[in-house]
Amino acid sequence: MTNEVLGRRALNRALLERQMLLRRHRLPALEAIERLVGMQSQAPNPPYVGLWSRLDGFDFGELAGLMRERRALRMVLMRGTLHLVSARDALALRPLTQAVLDRYLKTGRGGALNGTGLDLAPVREAARRFLEEEPRTDKELRAHLGERWPEMDAELLAWAARCALPLVQVPPRGIWGASGAARHTTLESWLGRPADDDPPIERMVLRYLAAFGPATVADVQQWSGLTRLGEVVERLGSGLTTFADENGRVLYDLPEAPRPDPATPAPVRYVPEFDNLTLSHADRARVISEEHRKRVFTVNGIIRATVLVDGFVHGTWKMETGRGAATLRVDLFAPVSEADRAALADEGRRLLAAAHPRATSHEVVF
Repeated sequence: MTNEVLGRRALNRALLERQMLLRRHRLPALEAIERLVGMQSQAPNPPYVGLWSRLDGFDFGELAGLMRERRALRMVLMRGTLHLVSARDALALRPLTQAVLDRYLKTGRGGALNGTGLDLAPVREAARRFLEEEPRTDKELRAHLGERWPEMDAELLAWAARCALPLVQVPPRGIWGASGAARHTTLESWLGRPADDDPPIERMVLRYLAAFGPATVADVQQWSGLTRLGEVVERLGSGLTTFADENGRVLYDLPEAPRPDPATPAPVRYVPEFDNLTLSHADRARVISEEHRKRVFTVNGIIRATVLVDGFVHGTWKMETGRGAATLRVDLFAPVSEADRAALADEGRRLLAAAHPRATSHEVVF
């Protein structure tokens, strides 16, 4: 039987609906974070903007409170990158994504370490004890391990320990407006309980589809950093429905997941740096063209904040503060209608007011 073909706009509207970008939702921030299966958090501030663009009435202090209360946290998960997740998801996802870090430990820098013949187990244990005494910086961890193994590269030892251990980056890092060096402790020490024992990877795949589908197996692997997920999708079998994209690739989805009409209007939105909206598919054409991707994804690994117009990436933006004023600078890739420009200006001023309420002025500059 031939699968129904879903075009680029159909996939775009499905993604925006599941990412809460077709309309703002009135949800607690913690519930939204879980619905998104975490939020990319390579830099501390982007998740605040990401939640503001998705939730009705979101206050930046709500997320700060969740992190201080240890109900949400930042740690390395999907793709071996920092994510903001609920405490519950940290316990469930970390054992599954350890495979990504294990792969790092076997190749590249990890290969160099393996070539020394060093047994990593004592290094891991020494780092665990040190970080559980109290949260420490990378510099402190390097110094500690360097004293124990003076013949080894201390930076390499600390990197390997961070890959081998489930570490949380603790507040005030990650609190809007706060500053200070990143400090880490173990997930078990921070939450007072160990990670889940053998969580089902099938559930992780189903949650991905709920947040990002319809999607190919390659898409799920791009988002997670894991491999051989075709076997997992095959096991899910009849519980999934299938479609095809315009290139004939098989797309998998949950039967009851929302797939809006491709003609559904999409409001302008400001999406923050590193947002999973642009990172979680092998084929990103559903939200950004290849031409525009080259302007958003930089050679040094920075993923710029983006502007959505009619649901697709149409430019970049950044916030600046100085002398008490807050400014949002928008760089559009092509002209937009007067209505869209006015909507971007209005949305931008509201974002500035939420992010910098004490600023003496809020200005959007194109």
